[in-house]
Amino acid sequence: QHGYVDNNNLQSPSSNMIITTNQHGLNDKQLQLLNRGPTYIPLCQIKALRTEIQTKIEDQFRYLFSNSTPSDLQQQRALYEKNLIQTIRSSLKKNNLILRRLSMAYELLSSNEGQKHKVKVPSIYFLPDVSEEDVLSLVSFITSKYSTTWNIGQLINKILRPFVDKTLKSTTYRDEMDFIQKLNHYVSTKRRLQSTTLFCSIKITNFYTLDTHQNVIDTVGYFLEDHLGHGKKLQQLTIMTIKNLLHLFFFNNIFCYKEQIYTFTKGSPNTMPLTETLSNIYLYVWQKKILNRVKENNELFGRYKDEIFFTWNKSNALTLETFLQKEIREKYINVRFQYSIGTNVEFLNAYVENRDGQLYTRVFHQPTTIHRYTLPYVIGHSKVSHSDWLRYALIRAVCYCSSVEDFRQERIYLELTYLSNGYSLLFVESHIRHFFEYFHMANMRYSNSQTDYDNFRQYWFNFMTMQHELTDELKKFEDNAQLIHLKYFYEFGPRCQFDQQFSELWSEYFKSHPILSKDKMKLLLTTQHCYTLNSLLGMEK
Repeated sequence: QHGYVDNNNLQSPSSNMIITTNQHGLNDKQLQLLNRGPTYIPLCQIKALRTEIQTKIEDQFRYLFSNSTPSDLQQQRALYEKNLIQTIRSSLKKNNLILRRLSMAYELLSSNEGQKHKVKVPSIYFLPDVSEEDVLSLVSFITSKYSTTWNIGQLINKILRPFVDKTLKSTTYRDEMDFIQKLNHYVSTKRRLQSTTLFCSIKITNFYTLDTHQNVIDTVGYFLEDHLGHGKKLQQLTIMTIKNLLHLFFFNNIFCYKEQIYTFTKGSPNTMPLTETLSNIYLYVWQKKILNRVKENNELFGRYKDEIFFTWNKSNALTLETFLQKEIREKYINVRFQYSIGTNVEFLNAYVENRDGQLYTRVFHQPTTIHRYTLPYVIGHSKVSHSDWLRYALIRAVCYCSSVEDFRQERIYLELTYLSNGYSLLFVESHIRHFFEYFHMANMRYSNSQTDYDNFRQYWFNFMTMQHELTDELKKFEDNAQLIHLKYFYEFGPRCQFDQQFSELWSEYFKSHPILSKDKMKLLLTTQHCYTLNSLLGMEK
């Protein structure tokens, strides 16, 4: 019964409760609640629980971060910059000005010059690519997050990506560390490297524009039929339904530049995750002929996005080059690629060399001074991003460099890069020291022992293996809608301590919850840093 219960007219037993003993020990109020029936939902359960845990979290947040107050100089600077930003905003508004980034465009579809857009469409911008010596090219990016095809693209990718990743796993390098680990396994464990072994690297130059829309859709259909089975469904969707969704996605991608609207004749926005998934499917089908040749001789083969690396013991370089030219390039003209064959090649920022049956590797730098000692372009909080990148670059250096001397040179190069870009000696020193002390090997920083370095290197290989396993676990939670990602604003203070106490409070309050308990749901707590000037002052036209 879900209606009002009169306290003065309470009867026992009732239609909702059968009492089989006289020694139940329940008072009238307790019986009254039970008389509401097993389907009754007591009020304010979530609200009461949320209020209590929220209060404790807020108390911890205030206690930990309010004590970490900035210095007087920082407070004065903050007040000064706040007033300055307000004056800039006032000036922009008064003079009817818009502060925004520059952008460029592609092929013309239609024009609305002189008219204001009533519908918000994606825009395009370009960043310089200085990876090649004496060549300056532009790489396009499209702000597709709020486009009409964003949601449908997210839906299709959510359906396809887990299945595609699982199918392509054996022929994919997940990142730079995975590549070098598999290469070392090929050499040290399988002992397949011979003095005559050749390396081949392939670079796909049109990764995001491989073929026409219809051909890509058909390729996805063939891929699903081969690996899923004809007539079977993927997450309750038939293959034909997925193809129809892809048709809607491809033929409705538009973007604007200078009051003009453009469309894609091939590919889709490179800022959409679905675009990469579709390219991976297409290239998986395309690379089958190469893969079959490589598998005949038990060689190493893998692809990372638009780059392929494999070993070759079957014949000489000329035979392999003829195969790639005649059997691959001329028969599959839609995929444009460059290749390099020899005892030494570059792949994923690594220089790989076969020295008479001995593997030699190090970090590869382009032989140009254009981008020497420059930091990568980042979006968001630059100091935090560059901090993460320095740690990653150090791990990459120790994994890539087979020689202790090469690693030392790479470490010095990274230190000089950060110092020349204005980062303090304290910033650099703290990161370097933490890197070496992570495995309690601080003396390795100044050691020239190759044996000690090999052990140190193996520690980081094991560390990256563990990180990959954790990433797979998080991805599994995300694919099953069991991942909660929470963010909070942070500038300074005991972040790690707050994260730990937040996790303990969450576990305490939800340990028996059927959905939010620790074994049912994964909690990911991260910080969200303050706005950049572009966020505070920038406006879209």
